Amino acid sequence: MARYGAEHKTETRRRIIAAAGRRLKRDGIDGSGIAAVMSDADLTNGAFYAHFGSKNDLVANVVTDQLERQRAAVSALPADRDSLEGYIRGYLSIEHRDNQPEGCPTAALLSEIGRCDGIVRDAYSAGAQSIVQEIAVHLPAARSEVDRMQRAWGLFSILVASLQLARAITDPALSAEVLDAGINNALRILDSLE
Repeated sequence: MARYGAEHKTETRRRIIAAAGRRLKRDGIDGSGIAAVMSDADLTNGAFYAHFGSKNDLVANVVTDQLERQRAAVSALPADRDSLEGYIRGYLSIEHRDNQPEGCPTAALLSEIGRCDGIVRDAYSAGAQSIVQEIAVHLPAARSEVDRMQRAWGLFSILVASLQLARAITDPALSAEVLDAGINNALRILDSLE
């Protein structure tokens, strides 16, 4: 029987994490079983334990991967107000609201992450901090580093909460109003620094 090389194992692990990311954000952590994730990745259930020790291990890896992608997207923005405003508008767009499986992991999973074990919460904490630090780098100068970080956390919180609320509201017009209010509140944070 032929053994697969390290490159194949790495690619398989990546497929599992990508499939799990979409599944978790669509169905939630509790609503996503290993069998469904492995089916989404076009793999057998038996292959799971060659890559992960448990479902919590998988979730922690997915959270790390998803938040790193989000951090990299913020990091890639030019360091100016217009770029950050564009990010805010994209984050609080109807398209992002309606595409949960491909969207922000925080908005999709935050309520469940708070009930997860330490490995998942630690992965989330590190990832969220890295995103907020990137947001802070893109903010105009503040009175102090503490002030800049508080504003970055405030901005991140407005984005996440606004998207979560907009997704929960069934009336499309009211949901769009929530997104607009989130944009306006986020822009107030940017404008207060100028």
